[in-house]
Amino acid sequence: MTHVIRAASAADLQHLYEMAKLTGGGFTNLPPDRKALRTKLERAAAAFANVEPGDPKDAKDELFVLVLEDGDSGDVRGTAQIFTRVGQQAPFYSYRMATLTQHSRELNRTFRAEMLNLVTDLEWSSEVGGLFLHPSERAGGLGMLLARSRYLFIAMHRQRFADRILAELRGIIDERGGSPFWDGVAGRFFGMSFQEADYFNAINGHQFIADLMPKHPVYIAMLPDTARSAIGLPHPSGRAAMRMLEEEGFAAEGYFDIFDGGPTMTARTDRVRSIAEAKAEPVAHIRAPEGGGTAHLALVATGELASFRCCFAEIGEAPDGLVLDPVGAAALGIAVGDTVWHVRR
Repeated sequence: MTHVIRAASAADLQHLYEMAKLTGGGFTNLPPDRKALRTKLERAAAAFANVEPGDPKDAKDELFVLVLEDGDSGDVRGTAQIFTRVGQQAPFYSYRMATLTQHSRELNRTFRAEMLNLVTDLEWSSEVGGLFLHPSERAGGLGMLLARSRYLFIAMHRQRFADRILAELRGIIDERGGSPFWDGVAGRFFGMSFQEADYFNAINGHQFIADLMPKHPVYIAMLPDTARSAIGLPHPSGRAAMRMLEEEGFAAEGYFDIFDGGPTMTARTDRVRSIAEAKAEPVAHIRAPEGGGTAHLALVATGELASFRCCFAEIGEAPDGLVLDPVGAAALGIAVGDTVWHVRR
């Protein structure tokens, strides 16, 4: 059997809770709180059940939760999330880097000050996030499968998603679970530690940020060295995720998370590699693909909304259509004549 990505359900709550306890903090989309996780699963269930997305101009901020399931044991070993339109239920805040240039004729000197401005520029973007892979499964390309399956889901339900997409990477967290960026910036105004604020945000949402966050620019030169040095850096465990995002066409464009200073990566949705290169084809044969240049390993997906499934599989081309290997076909529940979406691994 093989690992399969599928839609999450209420029955996955315990698995998600156990994984949430392993994140180490700073992982807002996967809080170690049963009530918050149950709410997420209920919200995802409503999104998966919404077969009529309506006019894209009036699209809501829906949440889709996917899980990675071990085909042999049935255990959930990873999870990832997709948001259709952020900032519709509550403001979506980011810091954006800006530069103010000033010149003094008397001193004959030019000063350039870098600042962080609180913005909501990224509202109405789609978001991929909440990706977590169980530590025992971080091999064999399963992180890639989990990450890129989201793009196939988007390609297969393109009308639900915005023209811009973002991904927030967790920033630097120290050995105590604190954030140097938070301590140097927002922590001064909120009267709580990073862990307290991060947990509160995960459970209660962003409104407290709007209430208490200073709206004026933050001059970077006035921050402590520890905070300055953390701006735009991903957590060490997120470097591989950052490389995968860059390979998909995401780029850092001066946006940062307001809690830990981690980079926010953005891309045009239709230019994301796995979306742009995704193809839909009917399966003509279920058998081991023959060599000769057309056979290759791919991410293969099928189903709509709650029936979505995705896995690695060998595919190839025959004169009369697509060839899919039997293991992949069994994992996805595919028969000859069914249409699958695929993109080269």
